[in-house]
Amino acid sequence: MRYRARCEYDGTDFAGFQLQSRSRTVQGELEAALARLNGGERVTVDGAGRTDAGVHALGQVIAFTYRGTVPTGRLLRAVNAQLPPDVAIRDLRRVPDGFQPRYAARYREYRYTVWNGPRSPLRERTALGVRAPLDTVAMSRAGSVFIGRHDFSAFGAADRSPVRTVHAVRVRRDGRLVTIDVRADAFLRGMVRRMVAVLLEVGVGKMDETGVRAALAGPGPAFDGAAAPAVGLCLRRVALGRSPREQNGEHEER
Repeated sequence: MRYRARCEYDGTDFAGFQLQSRSRTVQGELEAALARLNGGERVTVDGAGRTDAGVHALGQVIAFTYRGTVPTGRLLRAVNAQLPPDVAIRDLRRVPDGFQPRYAARYREYRYTVWNGPRSPLRERTALGVRAPLDTVAMSRAGSVFIGRHDFSAFGAADRSPVRTVHAVRVRRDGRLVTIDVRADAFLRGMVRRMVAVLLEVGVGKMDETGVRAALAGPGPAFDGAAAPAVGLCLRRVALGRSPREQNGEHEER
């Protein structure tokens, strides 16, 4: 039986989502948990996004094929009982054979969180601490430059197909907390964190909207490839529902 589920994890102590032979990863923990329920036999887990080391997730989508006969409700509880405290699954359900979350995703939405206040060890576990005041109005204007279909080569790792469609960029403040939400069909590797790095420069007055526009159109990596730290990045949502003709397998933010 083929299943999909939402997966939440605190990425602080992970070397990313994707399986690595000598590092702790989210996929590795999920597959180890399922193997213990499957008589030691590996159960391959597929993800909608390959988040990088230190990146968190609230709405990652995973899928796996399980040959056991445990009912869905019991299987959800059994898997969570085998997982460590920093990863969990929910909303487990049956899907057709061959379902692949990476290709079924209609869009992904990431949130970058900034604690724009005094040093706060608890808040800064999942947020970037920035002490200088941030002009979120200017950041919002600059963020609109990214909306639309563009070649994002200047804001991501080299890719044979660097064109992506960004649906929305929202910058909001709630007291000392600043959030930057980016929604797109897919992302180049490192794309969100590079976008955030530039918006933070705007926020502290070192750049303006015109500079962001020029960087997007530039021939090389924007600002020498500067990227915001992984600590503030979270994969909040993966919306499913692409038609087969739309499932082109574009790469995803790491």
